[in-house]
Formats: sequence, structure tokens, C-alpha cells
Amino acid sequence: MRRTVNDLVREAKARIEELTVADLQAEIAAGSCTVIDIRDFRERLEKGAIASAVSAPRGMLEFWFDPDSPYYRDMYQFDQRYVLYCAGGQRSALATSVLMDIGYTNVAHLTVGFNGWADAGGDVADVSAESKWVKRT
Repeated sequence: MRRTVNDLVREAKARIEELTVADLQAEIAAGSCTVIDIRDFRERLEKGAIASAVSAPRGMLEFWFDPDSPYYRDMYQFDQRYVLYCAGGQRSALATSVLMDIGYTNVAHLTVGFNGWADAGGDVADVSAESKWVKRT
């Protein structure tokens, strides 16, 4: 039986924790989580990012979070709280589910994604000012 991406997202959302903008703002204010931006760097350059977010592109997420991977980044620990987001909440739902499969238990995602965050007036940082990918004159 064929499953669509919508099926996969729906299945992921049924097993993960989903946060509203207000929920995430409260966690950021409390200092209780690390916010992970899984969008491609071009999306970050074009739109900006949640001000306190760390970039971990979707294509590298499993490799950076898995201690058995040669690309593992030791800043990611199983006992920490991580909240992921993408542009609209679908990729981050899948990514949060994958982190749970790896063994992370304190993970969630921003249901409305970055677009919903920005539309709600959330704090947005200009990524291009700090990016090594932007050519300076």
C-alpha cells in the first residue's frame, strides 16, 4: 500500500508533541529548550529565523543527533529539550518523529512553523547579517 507524504505527516503528528507559538515563547522565556531550525540555509537567509534558534538542516539532522554517526555533534544530548521548526510544520513533524526513533524523548515541534511564528509577531532575527554564505563587498 502506498502512503503519501500527508499520511506520513499525519502519523508523525499523532505521536509527537506539538506546540503553539505561545507555548514556544513560554519555553524560550523560561530557558527550558533549544530551538532547532531545520530549514535549508537559503530559507533562513531569505526569511530570517527565530531569534534564539540553532540551525540543523533537515538533511543532516539524524547524522548530527546520533552519537553513532561520524557527523555527530556533541552539543545534542539525549537529556535535553529540543523544539524543532520548519516553514510550515510538516518537515519538523517528520523530523521530530525521527529524533524520537533515535531515542530522544523530550522533543516537540512548532505546529505552525516559522511562517506562523512570524505572522504571530514572534521575534525574528536577520540571518544574512551573520551568514558566511553571504558575499561581502
